[in-house]
Amino acid sequence: MTTPSAAVPSTATPVVPAPAGAPRRRGSLGPVGLVLAGGISVQFGGALAVSLMPRAGAMGVVTLRLVAAALVLLVICRPRLRGHSRADWGTVVVFGLTMAAMNGLFYQSVARIPLGPAVTLEVLGPLALSVLASRRAINLVWAGLALAGVFLLGGGGFGSLDRAGVAFALAAGAMWAAYIVFSARTGRRFPQADGLALAMGAAALMFLPLGIAESGTKLLDPTTILLGSAVALLSSVLPYTLELLALRRLPASTFAILMSLEPAVAATAGFLVLDQALTTTESAAIALVIAASMGAVRTQVGRRKANLGEPQGS
Repeated sequence: MTTPSAAVPSTATPVVPAPAGAPRRRGSLGPVGLVLAGGISVQFGGALAVSLMPRAGAMGVVTLRLVAAALVLLVICRPRLRGHSRADWGTVVVFGLTMAAMNGLFYQSVARIPLGPAVTLEVLGPLALSVLASRRAINLVWAGLALAGVFLLGGGGFGSLDRAGVAFALAAGAMWAAYIVFSARTGRRFPQADGLALAMGAAALMFLPLGIAESGTKLLDPTTILLGSAVALLSSVLPYTLELLALRRLPASTFAILMSLEPAVAATAGFLVLDQALTTTESAAIALVIAASMGAVRTQVGRRKANLGEPQGS
């Protein structure tokens, strides 16, 4: 399950290095630990969302998550509503629409197929964006690994997985790639997390009619609201905060590689919370996609370093 800031290999959040010689606190959770904690929070939030679906439906769960996360972010960030151009608002609205579509499609997927395979298929979206953006021959290797993983995951034809669930996961991956693009654009137009808070609010407003149409008064049940708020906390608010703190001391490339581990974390959460066991073949498929994601990120990092080392004017 994706978060507002988790993207492979998104660098929309500015990386602020720690001052040289800054003392390290012993016993504190380091930046890698913060990212891993955020990833665990996201996927266990996704598992909780799946368990909530019989009570509120997929659309209802997405609505509860977006509304609760929007309220928290708007209260914390208190973004300015004035002083923004029409282009700024257009970017926020498209970002919110992308966020709503990404979450809605993903939750439709996990309502039909296990969490681990769903996240694995979703990761193909940002992976494809990374491969296309790099334009290096080595990326054919990473694309081949990813395709091999998808072939294994589908058992040669996705006979073991619900086809609608697979389609929803792939569509969510396409929206994740679009999310990365518009997240970066929003970050350039708005300070801090103001753009994210406004986009989350727009996403909640856009999704609210769908949630009401599917779940109706079920969304007003106190237990459902409480569980939906927990999903929002685990899947949006907490991971975003942890990742924002981590990116102040962690290179964006390392962050992206750690994000590549999300399918494995999702599979673990699915097994522990939902009793969704994976076969050996499915586990191998997830490992191939993770390897492809890491390879694509490292290729981008290597290319960036090479470009920085070129003489001026070359």
